[in-house]
Amino acid sequence: MNSKETKKILKATINNNNKLKIIMRVLMLVLILLVFRLAFLQFVQGEELTRKARVQHTATRTIQPTRGTIYDTNGKLLAISADVDNVLVNPKALKHVDDTDVDKEFVAKSFSEIFGLNYDKTLEKLNSDVSSYITLASKVENDKIETLRNWMKENQIYAGINIDPAVKRYYPYNNLASHVLGFTGTDNNGLFGLENSLENILGGTAGQVVTVIDSVQSEIPNQQKSYIEPKNGSNVYLTIDVNIQSIAEKYLSQAVIDNKADYGTIIIMEPDTGNILAMCNYPDYNLNTPYTPIDPNITTTWDNMTSQEQTDYLYSMWKNNAVQNTYEPGSTFKIITSATALEENIVKYDTPNVFNCSGFETVNGINIFCWRSDRPHGAQSLKQALANSCNPSFIQLGLKVGAPTLFKYYDAFGFLSSTNSDFYGEASGIFHKVDNINDIDLASMAFGQGITVTPLQLVTAVSAIANEGVLMQPRIVDKIVNPDTGAVTTPEPVEVRKVLSAQTASQMMDMLDYTVSDGTGRHADVAGYSIGGKSGTSEKLTSSDDEYVASFIGLSPTINTQAVILVALYNPQGKSFQGGEIAGPVVAQIFSEILPHLGVTSSVTNSIPSSYKTTPLTDVSGMTVAEAYQALRNAGFSVHSPTGIDESELVVKQMPKTGVTLFENSDVFIYTENSNIATTVSAPDFKGKTLEQCINMAQEVNVNIVADGSGLVVSQDVLAGSEIEAGSVINITLKSSSGY
Repeated sequence: MNSKETKKILKATINNNNKLKIIMRVLMLVLILLVFRLAFLQFVQGEELTRKARVQHTATRTIQPTRGTIYDTNGKLLAISADVDNVLVNPKALKHVDDTDVDKEFVAKSFSEIFGLNYDKTLEKLNSDVSSYITLASKVENDKIETLRNWMKENQIYAGINIDPAVKRYYPYNNLASHVLGFTGTDNNGLFGLENSLENILGGTAGQVVTVIDSVQSEIPNQQKSYIEPKNGSNVYLTIDVNIQSIAEKYLSQAVIDNKADYGTIIIMEPDTGNILAMCNYPDYNLNTPYTPIDPNITTTWDNMTSQEQTDYLYSMWKNNAVQNTYEPGSTFKIITSATALEENIVKYDTPNVFNCSGFETVNGINIFCWRSDRPHGAQSLKQALANSCNPSFIQLGLKVGAPTLFKYYDAFGFLSSTNSDFYGEASGIFHKVDNINDIDLASMAFGQGITVTPLQLVTAVSAIANEGVLMQPRIVDKIVNPDTGAVTTPEPVEVRKVLSAQTASQMMDMLDYTVSDGTGRHADVAGYSIGGKSGTSEKLTSSDDEYVASFIGLSPTINTQAVILVALYNPQGKSFQGGEIAGPVVAQIFSEILPHLGVTSSVTNSIPSSYKTTPLTDVSGMTVAEAYQALRNAGFSVHSPTGIDESELVVKQMPKTGVTLFENSDVFIYTENSNIATTVSAPDFKGKTLEQCINMAQEVNVNIVADGSGLVVSQDVLAGSEIEAGSVINITLKSSSGY
């Protein structure tokens, strides 16, 4: 080897050594960086990375608590939660027993058949890129869950499907008190009504289950689970009485339909406690299907409506007008003006000739007319002015009292703020600012125009008068019961303030009694009971001049009052829009049924006109058909039975049932075990008819009537046109003259 070759080899060796050194240095640098990186991950980011690892290898599922049950004051179920299940699927974890993947199209098809799901949307969810559990079916009842379990067993699917316990809200009475109760959403949280406003009581606290999962999100067997038990919601007993609520809803729906009103509201309050015995609006809606439109015109165009239009309609359907709506109270507000004047000693209630009605009152050059301008009331006391509902007299009174004093009592009665009740979305009245009021405003306010109040505010204020001048806060929750411990919490009635002296309150009760017995409130009279009240007819503040609110507020008895009732009908389009004529009879109908229920004894036992022969109905159940025919005919009744009935068979049913007194020749239907098939008839429209006409009409269609009062029929307790069983009894109320 020559020197030249030796140099070349030596040079190559040196170059290789240099490269090796560079590589070693680079490797050393990388190693140092890795050490620093590992140290950073361990000591700086270690806690955060540990947390993320736990998240990736654990699955947390929420366990919904059982929502508290809602009862009426007597313990009848109004809202209850039932055990159901949610079905969740992890698309990437769906496996057969042999660890093969499950066909997602097959799953989508099966789920759409079992749960009634949309196939395309279900398949889209299953094909999504998510690696966690997604809910495919919510609040599924037990029969469908059992079908799912059998399907999984038949198809040997063991992973990727979770069945989680959940709860579903049911409302046994469907539409009853719908605007009061409200409903829950898919997450079981209250959305409207008491379900929302009492959420902190009813809702409870959710629990959790934390499980260990593998890389494909499947639960690892025999691993420890973390379980946090849910805290169930408390049960709530309301002050509402289902019996009274049902009576109020029955007569309200009839009144709205009969008078072709847009809608109506009724509130019934116990004055000495503030307890709400009933609250309803009509039209109402079914709490079990709250997203279904109730208006047939809306139903036909629903799919063509925009999302915003649909939302606006549903919100209007769910709105509780009894507490969320304000309206001009009209002449019912004369009660407040009268009470203010009496309490301030501005006028005595029975001093004669204090006011004078010439048919109108001129204020700042503007004539404001009395409703009876063609026949002026002339000189009157305050008691007479209230009974006559005379606007000129109350204009004179309002100008005497003055705005500052009126507003002092508006505030005391609770009109300038909400009542602080538990009701969802409660509104407050709208009044002028006291410093900006002119004489026209003052004159209008005195008889209930130019201002707005909520129905709840008005019934609460008038209840204060019935409660010897003490204003009570509206009360809807009677008691709260912890379902786990049985502990009972009873919210006490809340006395807000003393508004009037007992003497003023007593004088007002006398005036309201006189208004019903001898004034414009006579349509609210009920034989055998002392009834006080005041009618109201007002124009809707935000509508055209031809839209009215017809209302009546009544109370009974006038001593030791048990109930105050407000009825309001919005934009009636029937024969009359006067509150006394169309809302007054509704108050009478309700009082005639709820006062006996409240234990108030009537002073009369039979209100049927004495000029007509009547007989108590005989009980013929258990007799043979032949014996029943003989007994009923001897009592003066017309007897009916199905064709071909065997006279030797025993009677098992009669219509009407016993406990009713009927006119002579009234129709009685009898049935045996083998012929217990009743026929139905259409209820006649007795409105505006005389008693003689009603008796003839009833006999023509084989129904019976029980009459109260004299004159012409102003109300009936069965809606005209309703299908009822032959022989049924329809209660009618007659009045002799009209009222305002």
